Amino acid sequence: MQNIGSTILRVVLGIIFAVHGFQKFQGGISYTADFFDSLGIPGFMAYIVAIIELVGGISIILGLATRIFGALLTITMIVAIFTAKLSIGFIGANGLAGYELDLALGAMALFFAFAGASSLSLDALLFGKE
Repeated sequence: MQNIGSTILRVVLGIIFAVHGFQKFQGGISYTADFFDSLGIPGFMAYIVAIIELVGGISIILGLATRIFGALLTITMIVAIFTAKLSIGFIGANGLAGYELDLALGAMALFFAFAGASSLSLDALLFGKE
């Protein structure tokens, strides 16, 4: 049962990140780059974050390189909290989202960075490991 629960969590997390990464490209990555610049983060980092979210999300869904992408996505969420969300608060204010979702997603990604995918994954199928 634990493998099934872990797999469900992994797939949902992967979908969320893949959609967010895809949305950054679909909506025009230059808008995300401009937003990063407004936060004092070099705009080119928008491309890196979008790729990590898109490719990482797909890899998490498949259970491939789960620990690596779990760690990268955790770092992404930590940076998002401290650069864009912390000043807004946990719940948010004035119609802006707080950092509660980023915190939850980061915690889930951290779980997979430590625990790996599960036996229901490409990591297990290809490499015999979770």
